[in-house]
Amino acid sequence: MTKTFFTLITCFISLQSFAQDSIAVKREFANKEYIHLYKENADLAYTAPGGELGAPSKYVINGRLTTTYMLLGSYKSPVAFAIIPDFTVRVRNEFSAAVRTPSYRLGGVLYARLNPDPGHYRYAELAFTHHSNGQDQSAFNPDGTINTRTGNFNANYLTLSYRFGDLTTVGVDGNYYSFNHRLGLQWYKFFRYEPALDEGFGFTRVLYDFSWRRYEEIEKNAKHKQKVKTEKETWRLNTELSYAVNKIPSKNFANLQKRLNAEINFNYSFPFMNNVFLMAAVGYYGEDNYNIYFQDHYGYVRFGLSSGFLRNRSRHYDN
Repeated sequence: MTKTFFTLITCFISLQSFAQDSIAVKREFANKEYIHLYKENADLAYTAPGGELGAPSKYVINGRLTTTYMLLGSYKSPVAFAIIPDFTVRVRNEFSAAVRTPSYRLGGVLYARLNPDPGHYRYAELAFTHHSNGQDQSAFNPDGTINTRTGNFNANYLTLSYRFGDLTTVGVDGNYYSFNHRLGLQWYKFFRYEPALDEGFGFTRVLYDFSWRRYEEIEKNAKHKQKVKTEKETWRLNTELSYAVNKIPSKNFANLQKRLNAEINFNYSFPFMNNVFLMAAVGYYGEDNYNIYFQDHYGYVRFGLSSGFLRNRSRHYDN
């Protein structure tokens, strides 16, 4: 009887240890996979000849350069941290091809994994961003209008986001999709900012982004193909919406013309491309987010190339 009892106790302890090890392995796997998700869900960089077609100013080329420096991204932790530089320039269509007032953004982002399933992921994101344009002249012209030529712009803001998404199962042809969402809230007035922004800036914005992505197996006909499946993200459809909900002088809460920013863009990568898309976008700025240009509002289209941390990897046939 005693021998049987101790045998049962030993089996129970062994099962409990095995269960704990399995949970630990699952968590470590999730922590590693989520790092890829954080980077894949970051904004794309782009280069657009002609810039935003439809803008009040004419441009030769516009570009956005952004990346993710993942300073903390360990399999041991469900929390990660990154530094994100984000620079946008618009080269004007004039004799000197001036940039005048670039948009410089630099911030840090804290990520927290909320579940252990990368295929149906959930995570929270808290970002602090400094935004300025490198100018130091008065933000007002002598006539009281906003000085978009040399006027100072500086602002700092927090962005709290909840991101969630689902990946479909891999089909018999090796293709699958992902559906990705972001709900967020952005605040500016916690920090110091250029006083001219009180003339009508969206200090508090509600955010929603949606991204539909397709992944395909490529290199199916390679002559020296090993026992791996080479896959890549072949297209991405993004929808981005934000709405200012703070008080704006002479603009009521339902004033879409001023408060709404919206864009839909489609990005397609040919089989011979690696980590780059052809991009086409159409959108509307109720408030142009290019620093001191916040009083401009217009519809636009944009064409060019885009890139980011795209899914492009190889998997063994058994996976």
